[in-house]
Amino acid sequence: MNATDRTPADLLRSALAADPGRPLVTFYDDATGERVELSVATFANWVAKTSNLLQGDLAAGPGDRVALLLPAHWQTAVWLLACSSVGAIADVGGDPAVADVVVSGPDSLEAARACSGERVALALRPLGGRFPQPPAGFADYAVEVPSQGDRFAPFAPVDPDAPALIVAGREFSAAEVVERARAEATGVGLTGPGSRLLSALPYDTWEGLNAGLYAPLATGGSVVLCRNLDQLGEEALAKRIESERVSATAR
Repeated sequence: MNATDRTPADLLRSALAADPGRPLVTFYDDATGERVELSVATFANWVAKTSNLLQGDLAAGPGDRVALLLPAHWQTAVWLLACSSVGAIADVGGDPAVADVVVSGPDSLEAARACSGERVALALRPLGGRFPQPPAGFADYAVEVPSQGDRFAPFAPVDPDAPALIVAGREFSAAEVVERARAEATGVGLTGPGSRLLSALPYDTWEGLNAGLYAPLATGGSVVLCRNLDQLGEEALAKRIESERVSATAR
């Protein structure tokens, strides 16, 4: 990664320039048996499409608050980077009533209705599938995102020192996210490019977000992001660690 990178979106652009084909996020849901592997290029394409949706259709810009009512999931990681690309504030688990946009999973739709702005719903089904019946009052992400452009350019420059992330009551600028991710990478076992971290931590704390996205992105590593890992036995977990060539774990 480049020393000049000051936002998570900068980190992703550098990763794309360096090695677009390498794995970045491998996602498992042990409640459904789902496994999805996204290369840097594939992940960046999802981020570009989601950024265009956020900026264009949802009219979000720098300083707008996006409440993310989502679990640790590969699509959540996409939304976090889309917010960074646009300059919006990703408010993880934030209050929809004070948000400009709310992005909700299927389990938090009622709470999300408190948002008077734009509402987006994610079914979180395997392969990014849509809702069988779209929730009333919400745009279905899986319906809206495919037609979005594959390239993204922000309407306004993104200020690295402006608020970019709120999690567990703590606010971070984009530059702070990058600096902390780099500084704390070795603490979660990421020793440099090629390191592969298995994380089962939820996304509702800085530690979970760092292990599950930011630190791997900041170091040229990758993450094996596991949801519902408690449903996997220790023997099966050991096999996953071996097959996925995991070098460190955060559980």
